[in-house]
Amino acid sequence: METRLLLVSVILFLLAASAIGSKIPAIFIFGDSLLDAGNNPYIPNCTVQADFPPYGSSFFGRPTGRFTNGRTVADFISEYLGIPLQKPYMEVMNGTEKKFPANGINFASAGSGVLPSTNTISGVTAIQVQLQQFKSLVQKNQIDRKVVKDSLFLIESGSNDIFSYFDPSTSTPEAYIQTMLGQIHNFVDNIVSLGARCVALFGLGPVGCAPARSNLPGAPLGKCYDKLNKMVMKYNMGLQNLVNVLPRTHPGTIAVFGRVYETIQTYRAHPTRYGFVDVENACCGSGKLGGQVQCGKVGYKLCKNPNEYLFWDYFHPSERTCELISKALWAGGPTSIMPFNLKRLANMPVA
Repeated sequence: METRLLLVSVILFLLAASAIGSKIPAIFIFGDSLLDAGNNPYIPNCTVQADFPPYGSSFFGRPTGRFTNGRTVADFISEYLGIPLQKPYMEVMNGTEKKFPANGINFASAGSGVLPSTNTISGVTAIQVQLQQFKSLVQKNQIDRKVVKDSLFLIESGSNDIFSYFDPSTSTPEAYIQTMLGQIHNFVDNIVSLGARCVALFGLGPVGCAPARSNLPGAPLGKCYDKLNKMVMKYNMGLQNLVNVLPRTHPGTIAVFGRVYETIQTYRAHPTRYGFVDVENACCGSGKLGGQVQCGKVGYKLCKNPNEYLFWDYFHPSERTCELISKALWAGGPTSIMPFNLKRLANMPVA
């Protein structure tokens, strides 16, 4: 299995490098479980985990800490760039190697949010702490500043904050979203001040359509939960506005906004066109919509073909869905990513 994965990585590296001639040497990744490559298993007493079968079974042949059956969106984008997959920050820090990876680092932590208080009881690493981890490496010159300047920064966070809003919250939805956007503005400002020049902000998917909505009081099972999705759309609009102004507030910065919500809703509207048989239920889980028992836990059930399911588990997309989203972000038009796609961004000169 290890030999096969190495061979696949080498072939993808050679093909991608020759195909696009990208100047991007590394990717630095921040966010939650949609991008996490396995940081949480290294965090003592963290209860948000996917380090057990059948997670990872479709590609890696073993659990890696990723919350899907194979690769994440960040993994696919790395392959398109011809860059080896990024190691989790916690794995790097717990390793014996003195040299930090030249291809970037994954700081994302499953269960985290843009609000520092989101899921802290679960022991996750908030995005503000992820920022401090990165900042420390830069300030100690453990990451070359030229590499930082030339690298791609992927940021996706906010789903857990919105899902936790009904847990309950004393803020109005509008005030809650503005607080979230204030945090992400501050995060991006700090990343840019540390040298980032190529920033990709990914919008949230339709959180209200996830099978996990079956755990929320009053949430409908026959359709998506509009209250959640309306908050997602307002948050995404704020992210898009941030991307629009970033080149003006930070000259020399290149930014794009991934329209993940619209992309996934297209798959839901035309499932057979994209090879899906089921866009409502989790492939792996149990209970209503397959969203009430986590994949791999006692009583879970596993579908025969994960590629036919939009959702892998109660909250996360299948590897097939991640691949489709990645292709849309990499080479898609303005309905998927704006003002231009990642392939074009990867070949643009950095000031």
